Amino acid sequence: MDSPGVPRGVRIGLDVGTVRVGVAMSDPDGIMATPVATLRRDRSITYVVGGRLPTQLPDDVAELLDIMDERDVVAVYVGQPRHLSGKDGASVSMAVNYAALISQLRPEITVRLVDERLTSVTAHSMLTQAGRSTRHQRQVVDQAAAVVILDSALDAEKHSGVRAGISVPQ
Repeated sequence: MDSPGVPRGVRIGLDVGTVRVGVAMSDPDGIMATPVATLRRDRSITYVVGGRLPTQLPDDVAELLDIMDERDVVAVYVGQPRHLSGKDGASVSMAVNYAALISQLRPEITVRLVDERLTSVTAHSMLTQAGRSTRHQRQVVDQAAAVVILDSALDAEKHSGVRAGISVPQ
């Protein structure tokens, strides 16, 4: 069940990579995260965060917005890739820009960045334990990482009574 300070509603977790975006979704009560999709990144359209929105959206962003609209999403948690030391990884600006674009396109939805250290390692481990071969893991590892990101955010919500992570500047 939701914490008293956290509004009820579907949350989405995103594992943003250079090639794919893993998407996971929670139930409206924030109890469980499930895999939804792996979106292939459309790098043909560039956008500038904080500036004018692009006239045409990258296919992955358009598809994500459709998923969000269909499910009445209230919050999006985007994994922020950090090194084990806590320092930002090389992909941080990519994840932050992706989150900021989603925030600009859907300002009524809370978009937060959450630490994603070890999510890929955890996702690979979960898939191996589930009997998935390494070769077949590539197809779903991004979704599994998104589930780990979202599960961690849901746990933080339950313990703190507030949305997890840090706000994304618009």
